Amino acid sequence: MGSAGFIGVFDSGVGGISVLKSLAAELPHERFCYFGDSANAPYGDRDAQDVLALSRNIVTRQLDEGAKAIVIACNTATSAAAAALRDEYPDLPIIGVEPALKPAVLAFPRGRILVMATATTLALDKFHRLEERWASQAEVVPIACVGLVDLIEKGDLSSPEIHALVEHYVGRYRGTVDGVVLGCTHYPFVKQVIRDVLGDVALFDGGLGTARQLRTVLTARGLLADDDAPGGVTFSSSKDTAEELALYQWFYQQQA
Repeated sequence: MGSAGFIGVFDSGVGGISVLKSLAAELPHERFCYFGDSANAPYGDRDAQDVLALSRNIVTRQLDEGAKAIVIACNTATSAAAAALRDEYPDLPIIGVEPALKPAVLAFPRGRILVMATATTLALDKFHRLEERWASQAEVVPIACVGLVDLIEKGDLSSPEIHALVEHYVGRYRGTVDGVVLGCTHYPFVKQVIRDVLGDVALFDGGLGTARQLRTVLTARGLLADDDAPGGVTFSSSKDTAEELALYQWFYQQQA
């Protein structure tokens, strides 16, 4: 296939579009095919084996359609499925995302860092290893934001319900934190709400790092698209309706 194939990107729903925006900005000559599994969202409320099975089905389909690489644009799916999928497809570049705890701690050594994420992401070993690595250099406070993904999926990003839920989970930390790690790819879409609740804190997400890692891997494997390739983005969803695809396009136009 070489450099001619597309890059498959997937998430449980609209959240991975925040990563997709970084990918397309970093690699404008690549073709990206984004799949949102909105019919099975949110992944953060599912057990790890369920997420692995859903992720495996998506990767198999994207490979059948001509993907040259896969980006798992979902923290939960990365934690639950990336290692197994890499074992199953050793020749396929599979790039995942993880909570951007390292840059947050390096920016605020000995500071207090909140990690907002789904319950599943925070429960799995991948996050525990990440936390153990950096907890000696800062106070790391994990917060499982159950229900936040569901509200973001509706598309009303400044709704009173979103504000109330963010206030419920992190409001008590107002004025006492240095940085916030957005450990779910949905959460960059509600950055303003988080700042409204916590104040003007530094926010960290993994989109840019994922994009740079993808460039590095594609270059190393000779899979980078030609400089004159037009690139582009297409969307599909397990909730295959015109309204859902229009929502994906709307999210792609939002600032994340």
